[in-house]
Amino acid sequence: MAVRALYSSATGMAANSFNLDIIANNLANSSTTAYKQSRANFEDIFYENFKLPGVQDNQGNITPTGIALGIGTRVQSTEGDFEQGSILPSNGTYDLAIVGDGFFRVNDGTQDLYTRAGNFSLNANGNLVMASADKGYQLQPTISIPQDAINITISGDGVVSYQQQGSTQIQTAGNIQIARFINNQGLVRQGDNLYTETTGSGPSQFGDPGTEGRGQLRQGFLEQSNVEPVRELVELIKTQRNFELNSQVVQAADQTLQTVANLRRF
Repeated sequence: MAVRALYSSATGMAANSFNLDIIANNLANSSTTAYKQSRANFEDIFYENFKLPGVQDNQGNITPTGIALGIGTRVQSTEGDFEQGSILPSNGTYDLAIVGDGFFRVNDGTQDLYTRAGNFSLNANGNLVMASADKGYQLQPTISIPQDAINITISGDGVVSYQQQGSTQIQTAGNIQIARFINNQGLVRQGDNLYTETTGSGPSQFGDPGTEGRGQLRQGFLEQSNVEPVRELVELIKTQRNFELNSQVVQAADQTLQTVANLRRF
């Protein structure tokens, strides 16, 4: 009946509307530091089986096919693309890019959070924190740099060095470490370029950059968003057309029901 077509096409419209929201969010974050684009995955819903394949007919023969009818689609999951974004120079002393796998670990005072955005700055105590106007997310482990420090360098393996004014001796402020996860898809996005770990991501594997599969650091560079605007626009067009097709099915089903309602007995 056309009623089933109405409901099936309605699920298609809802799924494409959700996909449109995903695309809009990707495009809105095309300039966000170290943003990782998302995509929606879809699956068909359950089926009504009118005849199962493999049953015997009246002559005892096995039927090779059956008769089944699905009732639409739904969003299966949203999946993040953690592919490396472009690395561009920023010339900021405390700007860091991770070249490869890994996340910086920061703390908001209550819990550990993880980020790929390496736009750090110093707070009033001389500690490295995320350059956020909303809250001070302090880098873990804590890196403190004296007020009179000059020639600050951060090596690829995370060693923070500096000199003090009037001295030629190089001193070490600490080592920046980064975390890896078995399953990046299991991380939960919290906004502010931050993620939290879950049982789905597995526990963080913390260590020095450049070891055990962790990426290395580049001082004076920032990772860019990995959103590809051209591809997102193509997906936008596809989503619009799919939505239109499903809306036309709704119209066709409505016209069919209207024809049935207008039948007369003579």
